[in-house]
Amino acid sequence: MKNTLARGLTNLLPMVLSIWLFWSLFISLDGLGQLLLNTLGAPFMFVGAGFMLVAVIVFLAGLLFSVSPIVWLYAWLERQLMKFPLFKSVYGSIRDIAGLMNRDGKPKTQKTVLVKQASGGYVVGFIMSDHTPQPLTDALPEGDWVPVLFQLSYQVAGITTLVKRDELINVDWSFEDAMRFNLTAGISTTKSNDVAKQKEISR
Repeated sequence: MKNTLARGLTNLLPMVLSIWLFWSLFISLDGLGQLLLNTLGAPFMFVGAGFMLVAVIVFLAGLLFSVSPIVWLYAWLERQLMKFPLFKSVYGSIRDIAGLMNRDGKPKTQKTVLVKQASGGYVVGFIMSDHTPQPLTDALPEGDWVPVLFQLSYQVAGITTLVKRDELINVDWSFEDAMRFNLTAGISTTKSNDVAKQKEISR
């Protein structure tokens, strides 16, 4: 009985949570679109009309940002707003995160590495950039330093540490799979190995 409930929970929970998150996002964007429609004086049509409006606006924005005058105007506006310290910190962080989701076909700079600890163990980390900001480079001892992210398990948060490149062990492992390994404290890899073993046995 207990194992059956645990098996059902293990299989259903990820699916239910994923659907709930996407549905919540859909409802939020649809509500925003419906608000815009109401502002324009349009009556309520159907659920999803607001979402479609937001999608069209985002698509049109993408088209506009392919036009040089619009890009120049937006860049000028961005530079003016970046003069405000608080806005610069918040906007800069959000912009960098958004940039990770859209690389425009460019190769990803994130690389999976191992970092040896004083206890002799190793920690999985990710080189987030090949360049260290100049103020940090000036303050650090001589060497090729790079920012390495150590992701915390079951959290979105992580710790960024500057490590010498020659002290890193490169791992031929995709960023997505390694990130999943860290986020689940190794459970995802264990499940993958179990599935592979079952396939071998069935053969």
